Amino acid sequence: MKTPRISLEQWASFKAVVDEGSFALAAEALNKSQSSISYAIARLNEQLPRPVLTLEGRKAVMTEEGKVLYRRAACLLQQAEETEDVAQQLAQGLEAEVTLALDNLIDIRRIIPSLSRLSEQYPLTRIRVLETALSGTEEALLERKADLAIGPTVPVGFSGEPVRQIRMIPVAHPEHPLFQTTRPQDPRHLSSPTKGVSEWEMRLHRQVVLADSGQRRTRDSGWLGSEQRWTVNHFSSSLKVLRAGLAFGFLPEDWVEDDLRSGGLRRLPVGGDSDRLIQLYLIRPAAETLGPATSLLAATLRECLSRAAPAQLP
Repeated sequence: MKTPRISLEQWASFKAVVDEGSFALAAEALNKSQSSISYAIARLNEQLPRPVLTLEGRKAVMTEEGKVLYRRAACLLQQAEETEDVAQQLAQGLEAEVTLALDNLIDIRRIIPSLSRLSEQYPLTRIRVLETALSGTEEALLERKADLAIGPTVPVGFSGEPVRQIRMIPVAHPEHPLFQTTRPQDPRHLSSPTKGVSEWEMRLHRQVVLADSGQRRTRDSGWLGSEQRWTVNHFSSSLKVLRAGLAFGFLPEDWVEDDLRSGGLRRLPVGGDSDRLIQLYLIRPAAETLGPATSLLAATLRECLSRAAPAQLP
């Protein structure tokens, strides 16, 4: 790597002269002697192919090259200052990165205000969101891949605070065969047909289900045993399949509310209580003190998820 010939101090002197309008005021702003500012600018002009400042009488004037390099110097100095700020904040316990394992049951749109607030207050902390499903959320915590998680299962050694209930509902395209008035009946109940669509009927049709994102892939939630099964990695993919009329599925109400409202999807008239409520928890290590950024994220997630509905999802 090539070592820069020009120091940050020289670039700072150049910027100060331009910003303050004179060598004397630049020296005052930087708390240096005027002679040291003059020397820094003289060396800068010598080391560059073309000078950045010229003297017209007693006034320093930027050259055309100086105008370009001034913007670069300003960015360079800001980055150096931010780097020092990062070092200081890290020394005080600020996390360089915060990782959230977010179960697919939650549409990421719902927590964007929380992520935005974290970036506003701690702009130097990176945010990583692991979108997980089924055992993948728990696995991310146990393998120390996530600092916080939103999921339905609280592993041993972690504490979980209930933050939201998710309702899973059966849906399909309005022209799906399960909405037809004449459908095959369960041969076991021909004498007393059930109202609505039975589980037996649904097994005759293709179902789209969510894959387990965990490495061990130990869970298979929501599958009714349909012979035709399409497995996808995310509910956003499930929606595309459902909108195309290629399957039915059980999806979180939050994910399908817009399609139900517009008529793009319909709720299947399943007999009995077909809905399933899933309790979601805000999960964190039980015995660890959270850093300032992680603490703020936890607080804002709690606030976002406790609302009955988002203010306005984009």
